[in-house]
Amino acid sequence: MLYCSVCGKEVSENANFCSNCGYALGMVEETFSVSSNDLIQKVKELIHEGNVTNIIIKNEEGKTLLEIPVTIGVIGAVLVPWLAAIEAIAALATKCTIVVQRRKPSP
Repeated sequence: MLYCSVCGKEVSENANFCSNCGYALGMVEETFSVSSNDLIQKVKELIHEGNVTNIIIKNEEGKTLLEIPVTIGVIGAVLVPWLAAIEAIAALATKCTIVVQRRKPSP
């Protein structure tokens, strides 16, 4: 049996989320620091990688500014509102942190 790394509750091996705290099981997080000039390009690159499930953009103080759920088939017109929001963030922030959540590869 497996245990949630956040709350310690026992979870089944095929669970995607902890039933107690909601933590996404089987996820890996990466963090990137980028300037506002590189923000949009980096987000586009991450989306095109294909194995990303969630992108979180934070400001210099660590406050979450935008959270983008990335699903299979996110393309074109679906991205336009997100990119407009990212452009607004880039105009206001000087430095941002991008937290990327990916599924752990199957063994």
